[in-house]
Amino acid sequence: MEIDYSRYEPVIGLEVHAQMLTKSKAFCSDSTEYGSSPNTQVSPISLGHPGTLPFHNKEAVKYAVRLGIACNCDIAEHNYYARKNYFYADLPKGYQITQDKTPICENGFVEIKLKDGTEKKVGLIRIHMEEDTGKSMHDQDVYDTLIDYNRAGTPLVEMVTLPDIRTGEEAYQYLTEVRKLVRYLDICDGNMEEGSMRCDANVSVRLKGAPEFGVKVEVKNMNSISNVKRAIDFEIKRQIDAIENGEKIYQETRTFDALKGTTFVMRTKEGASDYRYFPEPDLPPLHITQQFIDGVKAQMPALPKELFEKYTKTFLLSEYDANVLTENKDIAEYFETILKHTGNIKSAANWVMVQVKGYLNEQAIHISDFVLQPAKIAEIISLIDSNKISNSAATQNLFPAMINEHHKSALEIAESLNLMQENNSDELQKHVDAAIAKFPEKVSEYKAGKVSLIGLFMGEVMKLSKGKADPKLANILVKETLDKMN
Repeated sequence: MEIDYSRYEPVIGLEVHAQMLTKSKAFCSDSTEYGSSPNTQVSPISLGHPGTLPFHNKEAVKYAVRLGIACNCDIAEHNYYARKNYFYADLPKGYQITQDKTPICENGFVEIKLKDGTEKKVGLIRIHMEEDTGKSMHDQDVYDTLIDYNRAGTPLVEMVTLPDIRTGEEAYQYLTEVRKLVRYLDICDGNMEEGSMRCDANVSVRLKGAPEFGVKVEVKNMNSISNVKRAIDFEIKRQIDAIENGEKIYQETRTFDALKGTTFVMRTKEGASDYRYFPEPDLPPLHITQQFIDGVKAQMPALPKELFEKYTKTFLLSEYDANVLTENKDIAEYFETILKHTGNIKSAANWVMVQVKGYLNEQAIHISDFVLQPAKIAEIISLIDSNKISNSAATQNLFPAMINEHHKSALEIAESLNLMQENNSDELQKHVDAAIAKFPEKVSEYKAGKVSLIGLFMGEVMKLSKGKADPKLANILVKETLDKMN
């Protein structure tokens, strides 16, 4: 019997852990630098030795508040930490310092845009602060699992959504937006491949219209946004197939196999009581004043949605252009800096999206490694706008030359390459006359109404001028000359 999957509704909630880009750990001064040799960034505090005391990291608190503001959350004035007790080999203390009853941020939402253009708000239950665990490595030794505690104690924020997500595609768009958000806020690099942003998905299914949720299954170990979507899509189908075949869905934790595209059981899901939360006795309560929150607000950068609105409504760029320009914070900042040197917004956008991004992709480099400063791009735009060089000469000749000689001005290089356009109408007229004289039979066809032939004459003018003729002026002269002929 064929299964009708449309009878069911998936219900999905996501838990996103984001490592904060602080220089030190959540509750001690150990470095958080990525890539150091194993177990070189630890101390008695992060290892939980007897007699040691943790202390608050003010920068981590500021980052959490920044994220809460960006997500329209309520910020808690009084914050208390708890111990979450469970045994993992990579948790050196045997417990995790986290927030249980008093998350620093509650409520709020993240707005996403789906492929069909519709917008949806994914509600947040909470954002809370905690510390990361160490890392188990199973592929370094044939017989033993090795533990690197460098990551233990790194500050995290965990974002927990309401069960508002209904498809793998919605989850994909939510994670894309969260990653963009944490990068714009400079609180996390968002690199899921390196584990600095991680996502667990809680997935259940129910018959459409059913008042109660189905049994929730948690899926872990997805190291990319696309893998989160794949895991959710598989899990939805697996659960529906099981229900249709009369099987029971168990509350459990599953892991995702990216090669096979399937999930399999890791362990039976723990409940909150299994963690034996109790107040952290070694950390004093954390009180966040309105003055502190206002100070964080004053330093908030422009966020992607704000820039999108500005680019589409004030700059009148297309939604496509605005999406491309805001996809990456550093690209957006580069574009914004160009606009400090030119008023030609559309041209600046085109140069960033086509020439600049194209070069970055070809060379596989980040915008921070690009040698041309934004002012240099504005110089090129100025030469084009003043008809001193053609757009084709700028893109094909001037731009590559400026990358190699970025210490020189655009004008200097354009002159040295003999790219300056001929704007002298008397000189251009000679080329126009020569071009028209070369095709006398085409003149008659043009006069008979075949106006598309003007392109033929223009091509000859550009050839005779070695590409240096001002196209606009040349086009005018060609048309005027042809129209005057008998």
